[in-house]
Amino acid sequence: MMLSLFDQFASPTRFGIPLIIIALSLPWILYPKPTARWLSNRLLTIQGWFTARFTRQIFQPINLSGHKWAIILASLMLFLITLNMLGLLPYTFTPTTQLSVNMAIAVPLWLATVIIGMRNQPAHALAHLLPEGTPTPLIPILIIIETISLFIRPLALGVRLTANLTAGHLLIQLVSTAT
Repeated sequence: MMLSLFDQFASPTRFGIPLIIIALSLPWILYPKPTARWLSNRLLTIQGWFTARFTRQIFQPINLSGHKWAIILASLMLFLITLNMLGLLPYTFTPTTQLSVNMAIAVPLWLATVIIGMRNQPAHALAHLLPEGTPTPLIPILIIIETISLFIRPLALGVRLTANLTAGHLLIQLVSTAT
């Protein structure tokens, strides 16, 4: 029996094993590994077609140096789609409603983009810390404020994403209990 509306977001356990571990490992188990054979099964063919189509659509407007992100973003998208589709099944747990999962995915990707931006284009990356036409006495204060906002951004976006998911699930829960 549910004690409150927010109990649906508590990480469930069975036999002392947190189900978030099973839910996070299930997408990697569901997708087959490619083989060295010339002929593969239908699932591998569909998986290869989907990955090729996704990378073509997303990376068509990007220059060639940005294509090295294709495999990590395609695998991340497949992982998230599978997790969210598994959450549509009744009596299952969706790990993406947890702030810890969202932050564990968001922070490393954000940090990688910031570090690569600072390494490849340091002048352009540092220019974002100071708006154009800033008066000279305000420059040190604005650089500190913009640096703090840069570091708080993944936390704020992760909390917003989790709050939106929670609000959606709560709305579905309220409507389903009302009917």
